[in-house]
Amino acid sequence: MHRAVRFSHLSPPRQALIRLCQSTNYGFIKDLAVQRSEPVLTDFRPLVLIDIKLESEYEVRPELNLPDFVLSAELVRLMSLFDRIEDGKIHKSEIRAGIPRRVAVERSLSECQASSHEAERGS
Repeated sequence: MHRAVRFSHLSPPRQALIRLCQSTNYGFIKDLAVQRSEPVLTDFRPLVLIDIKLESEYEVRPELNLPDFVLSAELVRLMSLFDRIEDGKIHKSEIRAGIPRRVAVERSLSECQASSHEAERGS
């Protein structure tokens, strides 16, 4: 059984990204740079698009006021993805209820070709 990952255990850049997701609530984060396995919100500012439903009231995520909490499975997977990317870009993250649900990772053609060759050798 693995230990739960808590918000307070994360680096400040990862905490800042989670707070950005929570404040976005519903929408997209585009062109998020990743350097040394950390999201970069300062030098290369991502574009944030907020999806607002006009038929209902916009509600702020209650987690924004919590100093610490256990990360959802999606957030744990995103942190793991940062570790695998190391240096690169997440082209688009879809945020739903303050949690990144889907991401599109930018990869070069040579990276895609290398992955397909590795998959061929593994089969």
